[in-house]
Amino acid sequence: MNPELAGKVYPPTEPYLVGREKIREFAHAVQATNPVHFDVAAANEAGYDDLVAPPTFTIVVQQRGLDQLLADESAGIELTRVVHGDQRFAFERPIVAGDELTVQFKVAGVRALGGNAMVTTEADIFDAAGEKVAASFATLVVGGDS
Repeated sequence: MNPELAGKVYPPTEPYLVGREKIREFAHAVQATNPVHFDVAAANEAGYDDLVAPPTFTIVVQQRGLDQLLADESAGIELTRVVHGDQRFAFERPIVAGDELTVQFKVAGVRALGGNAMVTTEADIFDAAGEKVAASFATLVVGGDS
């Protein structure tokens, strides 16, 4: 893992249009049962314009930023040596169907630890108006050469 990547900011991703069926599929997969994830009328009654994504849906959007890092040849990351160490989210508002979201992905830090690299990342997620919707923070453990 290239330690010089610390601080690198990748270009914003192409927009991701959040669809109702994607929300429903994700909610089903993570066993989220709140009707606001499945029923537009329930979401409207709760004060939302459309279906509400479960909080961890953020990972679907964040992945587009992470893909930039994994594709970056200068990073020196071999995917088979990566373990997900930590994940946190911070929200300005819920993600709802119809949102068109982009990700600004950053390698916040790279630290050597016992022959491995601890890579911390930040992914800021913005809507089509440029308003911040959420942030995702992750730690990846990248194994060293055996």
